[in-house]
Amino acid sequence: VQLQASGGGLVQAGGSLRLSCAASGSVISINDMGWYRQAPGKQRELVAGITRGGSTNYADSVKGRFTISRDNAKRTVYLDMSSLKFEDTAVYYCYADIFRLHLGTARTDVYWGQGTQVTVSS
Repeated sequence: VQLQASGGGLVQAGGSLRLSCAASGSVISINDMGWYRQAPGKQRELVAGITRGGSTNYADSVKGRFTISRDNAKRTVYLDMSSLKFEDTAVYYCYADIFRLHLGTARTDVYWGQGTQVTVSS
């Protein structure tokens, strides 16, 4: 199983970006998905999460500016970021709680994407 993140880049303050993260491999189903971020010198923090049923939660710092969504058929989670601020600059990591088959046994594990850099210039 792999998670492949994409969509990061350099954007001016006030701009927008869309991050995507797709799961591949021996996936039976995906439970929670979401995004964390880590800025230089800071701890990794939860940005947004979404359940399989579509319930969402957000960090207070991004509420009203970021929107998380998912496409279960495509095994993909998205993060639409708008009104970006300098302090949103970080490496963004997607995660997914994946139910899969492993050596004939079904199990659930949390997987992480490789991280994608978002840089907001002031």
